[in-house]
Amino acid sequence: MKLPTILAASLLVATSACGGGGGGSTAATTTGTTTTGTTTGTTGTTTGTTTGTGTGTTTGTTTGTGTTTGTGTGTTTGTGTGTTVVTLEKKAAALAAKLGKPTRFLVGLGSADLADVQKQNMTPDIYDQYLVGVGAGSWPTWNSPSGAYVQIVAQNADKLGAIPMFTLYQMASNGDGNLSGLTNTTFMKGYWDNVRLMFQQIKTYGKPVLVNFEPDFWGYTQRISNNADPATVPAQVNNNPDCANQPNSVAGISQCLMQMARAIAPNAYVGFPPALFEDLHSTAMSYMLKLGADKADFIVMQTLDRDAGCFETVPQVSYCSRTGTGWYWDESNLTSPNFKDHFALAKTYYQGLQLPVLWWQTPLGVPSTQIGGSSGKYRDNKVRYFLTHASEMVAVGGIGAVFSTGEVNQTSINTDGGQFKTFSTSYLAKPATLP
Repeated sequence: MKLPTILAASLLVATSACGGGGGGSTAATTTGTTTTGTTTGTTGTTTGTTTGTGTGTTTGTTTGTGTTTGTGTGTTTGTGTGTTVVTLEKKAAALAAKLGKPTRFLVGLGSADLADVQKQNMTPDIYDQYLVGVGAGSWPTWNSPSGAYVQIVAQNADKLGAIPMFTLYQMASNGDGNLSGLTNTTFMKGYWDNVRLMFQQIKTYGKPVLVNFEPDFWGYTQRISNNADPATVPAQVNNNPDCANQPNSVAGISQCLMQMARAIAPNAYVGFPPALFEDLHSTAMSYMLKLGADKADFIVMQTLDRDAGCFETVPQVSYCSRTGTGWYWDESNLTSPNFKDHFALAKTYYQGLQLPVLWWQTPLGVPSTQIGGSSGKYRDNKVRYFLTHASEMVAVGGIGAVFSTGEVNQTSINTDGGQFKTFSTSYLAKPATLP
């Protein structure tokens, strides 16, 4: 079955720091034993034996003999609990292991048909597709029975040997940046019904799945919040029976999404994408912390949702019409925008949220020294740089990168002249190891 073609949203990102992007703390519990003995005896000239027995993870028995004035036996039960926390630098490898993937920087593809990936004999680690809409025409209606699309994507991922990834993109149903649905009873009921169905379908699948929560949405809500606090933006949440304990605010939405994931689909690993809108940089980290994004499983980091060359055309085409210059990143890292600066930004989220970083919707582009390009063949160098400098991404907490088109006119694996195939094959022959 040919999957629906999904159009990604236009991310309003700055040219100097394009992108935005969580793994939970993984803890192991150990149990220890404390053993003490109490000895009582009667006066006499005998040989005495004292025995102490402790129970816990380990059981120890000690026996001693000596000249004493009596015999006695004492038994004490003691338990102790300690916690071993996975260090930050180990979290990417820990998440890769949970996903059943090698402990190396992972490479994924999104918004591509199964047949097109198979045609080039590619085996991505991650296979990503959008879940869009609320109400008529939304993703649950694409197949029968309702919600079967999740299973179709998951089965296609299985055929590629990949982890399924779903980008939940329902909040843009009324238009990019339109937040009117937050307090609309009909819209929010449909929203939560779809979220529940998604997690139920993921649970049915039964194997690890990645979920990316609502790109751009968090940035738009930050803009209308008071003091960069999501608790100040009203939203209908606790009329959802799965989240009756959560507040009616955007903070409640983020908490509810995680609560439903943990309760309904423990095999789902979830992440939040910080919106790297230029006007929000100073308070973006605190906003993500107030959302509770540090309690997720990974960070979703973005670069740009279009090929750089698409913005370089003169005049700009309608689907790549934005202010700014310098869309193409400097691989020498001497002028802005460049990769070094972007990785430094990623590192701030990695350290601030204490979670591994997954780059998402990274443009594919064609290799070219000529500015611009044409529909389906705009230039970009992120595939080349990312897959030849993966160790730099690992150093800032990276677990992997998913490459995909953010708009139908952008370069795809069918039109990139084999760039992704060439560099991904070369990378996998000598991958970057996760610490």
